[in-house]
Amino acid sequence: MGQLDIHEPEAYQAYLAGFMPSFEKHGGELLATSRAETEILEGSWGMPRTVIMRFPSVEKAKAWHNDPEYLELAKIRHQTASTNLVVIDGIA
Repeated sequence: MGQLDIHEPEAYQAYLAGFMPSFEKHGGELLATSRAETEILEGSWGMPRTVIMRFPSVEKAKAWHNDPEYLELAKIRHQTASTNLVVIDGIA
């Protein structure tokens, strides 16, 4: 799962252009994402946008995140947005 606060929307598009091929290469599947801000029902939320992703395993998620091609792409994300990313070993 990721939380995002995009500071430079136009420059962030370069990250999005390469995201899906890298993500899908490791078995990633987008479950929820929106261009709208996350609606908070209770408590507080760290950033305005949320992405929920699924991988076949924690190992696949970490392989994607540590893939040299993705690490190069992630530099764009680091320059254009603030993010929180977590991996959760859950039940499908």
